[in-house]
Amino acid sequence: MAMNPETLLGSLPIRIEQNWQERDSILYALGVGSEDLDFVYEKGLKALPTIAVVLGYPGFIWQNPEWNVDWKKVLHGEQSVIIHKPFPAKGQFIGETRITKLIDKGAEKGAIAMVERRIVGDDGTHYADVIATIFLRGDGGFGGSPDGAPVPHKVPIERAPDLTVDMPTAKNCAMIYRLSGDLNPLHIDPDVAQAGGFERPILHGLATYGVVGRALLSALADNDPSRVRQMDVRFSRPVEPGETIRTDIWVESDGKAAFQSTSIERNVTVLSNGYFEFTA
Repeated sequence: MAMNPETLLGSLPIRIEQNWQERDSILYALGVGSEDLDFVYEKGLKALPTIAVVLGYPGFIWQNPEWNVDWKKVLHGEQSVIIHKPFPAKGQFIGETRITKLIDKGAEKGAIAMVERRIVGDDGTHYADVIATIFLRGDGGFGGSPDGAPVPHKVPIERAPDLTVDMPTAKNCAMIYRLSGDLNPLHIDPDVAQAGGFERPILHGLATYGVVGRALLSALADNDPSRVRQMDVRFSRPVEPGETIRTDIWVESDGKAAFQSTSIERNVTVLSNGYFEFTA
């Protein structure tokens, strides 16, 4: 049965209310490899900006039977977080997720869904917008427009990077990260990983996003979360837990930088077309 685009686009926002505690901020920070006391010790605890990806997270929504999406062929393509106000380490948060656009690339090429989540506090404070590009590889050819896909940020790889940061990942990092809400067995069960074409469980893409977020926060914003404004990436290949992620950074202007991340061990790009905006 074909995907139902009208039902998909006409769905009510998915509203998630979350009672976020300091323990949750610490667990998230440990899941992306932080050992900085600012982010893992309750005394003066700060929240990493990239916790936006887990706040108000509605789970794997693509199994909704009313949508008829071929959910086994869904891939996370791109991720953007726009920060309007720094997150407190604890609080009441509300995430409202909606599908805002469907792009039809054709029957053989699949479709693209734009998914946006607005994160607010229980007092109405608008903290962040989380925007994801999702590839629906089995759902193209539904008669929609092929136009409107986001244009990835160009990284100036023709010149040497201005900064390079290496961040190791622990062999158990996926086991820890999943406790922040993404329980996909692909990241812990060897049988599921092998069925998906991987030799072993892989790291969550959004965990890689968080590790690289730490690198950018340290190199460009002096580890001050209040200076971060935006972080965009395209997911290229998965990271295997235990690998070291090298992030090359090109400063483009005051408060704006491009970046690209690779697995040192396999010499493959894992995040591309990166864009980071911060208060200089």
